[in-house]
Amino acid sequence: QVQLVESGGGLVQAGGSLRLSCAASGRTFSNYVMGWFRQAPGKEREFVASITESGTGTFYADSVKGRFSISRDNAKNTIALRMVSLKFEDTAIYYCAAAPASTFTSATFYFRATRYDYWGQGTAVTVSS
Repeated sequence: QVQLVESGGGLVQAGGSLRLSCAASGRTFSNYVMGWFRQAPGKEREFVASITESGTGTFYADSVKGRFSISRDNAKNTIALRMVSLKFEDTAIYYCAAAPASTFTSATFYFRATRYDYWGQGTAVTVSS
């Protein structure tokens, strides 16, 4: 089992920035692919960003490329999502997710919520226009 706890959400004006964090516990963190997903009211959960177990590879949704940055610290069992130039449409609950790296046999898996086994409770981000 892997336990994930997100933090850092809040209310911010359009154009502002936030930094989300996710703390993991329970298993060897460096064996896990980590990702961020989000779900806006009335919409399905969508991919935001993911990072390989070593941190050398990152993936982003087109809607956040150039504005969001994912990183991880394997020594501290944490990942972060730095968000700048926030837009109203970034408003959502943001979820941290984890999956054993050994199960990621295709590059497409990094983008699919169904490939992740563990999820946090989410942290709310509200961007006012």
